Amino acid sequence: MAIFTDDFNRANSSDLGAGWVEVSGEWSIDTNRLSPGAAGGTIILRAAGAMDSNDHYAQMTIAATTSVSQGVWCRGNSNISSGYLFRNDGSTWDLFSVIGGSFSVIGTYAAAAAPGDVAKVQAVGSTITAYVNGVQRISVTDTGVTTGTSVGIRSESASAIRYDDFAAADVVAGAALGTATEVDSAQPLSGAKTATLTPATSTETAQGLTGTKAAALGVASTVESAQPLVGAKAASLAPVVEQDTAQALAGVKTATLGTAVSVEVAMPLVGSKTAALSTALEVDTARPLTVPSTTMPSPERTYRIPAERRRLAVLAEHRTLTVR
Repeated sequence: MAIFTDDFNRANSSDLGAGWVEVSGEWSIDTNRLSPGAAGGTIILRAAGAMDSNDHYAQMTIAATTSVSQGVWCRGNSNISSGYLFRNDGSTWDLFSVIGGSFSVIGTYAAAAAPGDVAKVQAVGSTITAYVNGVQRISVTDTGVTTGTSVGIRSESASAIRYDDFAAADVVAGAALGTATEVDSAQPLSGAKTATLTPATSTETAQGLTGTKAAALGVASTVESAQPLVGAKAASLAPVVEQDTAQALAGVKTATLGTAVSVEVAMPLVGSKTAALSTALEVDTARPLTVPSTTMPSPERTYRIPAERRRLAVLAEHRTLTVR
């Protein structure tokens, strides 16, 4: 089982040492970090030693970054014309299958690279997996590249980029993962860890209260002295006891009134009464004229007087007919 690591903690130099092969470009050690130079264009670096099997991983830390191509590769040949590359271009992480120098994207994770990010690519059989800061971001099944034992770095030659802590190792089926390599600088946390908490140990000193505790209250003990009232008590009222003395009136009582009893005395009139008037009786007395009238002699009339068996003849007289 092959294992290769480099923390680049050595004097500044354009010679990386026997552990590396500069496939293209000018690489150097700068302030205990790996620099890809500043010439522009894409350059390649690979580990001098090969992995023992086609199933392995490679990872590196991006110590400083800018929005250009930068990534790590595994299961490659000596000049990365084949293999699997996991790289960031300033906005996304892309997993490539490289066959005969042709790059095909087989997975994407949308996030820009940040200083301190740890990029890892792993090939085990046809399962190709990519991680950022230990969190799996891409996992695909791909059979484009089945063999290859070279690992390394592919990067734009830019002065703002720096790499640190490269590591690669074979992955043996069923074997436990190896211990992570030492990292002296602080690493950003990513993801979440969930675990069952162990019971708290006994503490004799007073502890600060946190959270809330809810429980049913027990029956209060008897208290002989007067206690201040707190809150409100609601209960059904008992029936009112008889009161012989006059009681003050409170509230309003509304009830249906009974039929009024007979009242002999005159009662004041309330409201108004309207009735139809009957026809006026004949009035024989003369009425003042209100409209022009016509006077004409009445016909002669005869009145019979029963008591005397006489008839009284009344000559024609003048009467006035008033039309109203």
